[in-house]
Amino acid sequence: QVQFVESGGGLVQPGGSLRLSCAASGIIFSQYTMGWYRQAPGQQRELVATINSGFSTNYADSVKGRFTISRDNAKKTVYLQMNSLKPEDTAVYYCNAESARWVYRGQGTQVIVSS
Repeated sequence: QVQFVESGGGLVQPGGSLRLSCAASGIIFSQYTMGWYRQAPGQQRELVATINSGFSTNYADSVKGRFTISRDNAKKTVYLQMNSLKPEDTAVYYCNAESARWVYRGQGTQVIVSS
């Protein structure tokens, strides 16, 4: 059974930082491209960042230079360090695991950027 435990979301002021974590089980973690997606109210879900099995990363233009994705295969965990947060970063953030055959998504963690 595939499970994700996402944590690190919350309320933060503009300009602040948060670190999201997603611990996975039930998959061969090292073989999956891991990623974070987000969905704001009334908006479509969008890609935030991905990191593949070779540790290559990809970012949405809106977060480049502010967010950093990383992974720890020994801990089966993917992280998203978010700095210089803006109100428009407010969304539910979802952990995602993708292979050639399968795609899995977590339950999401809420991030609210507001003063």
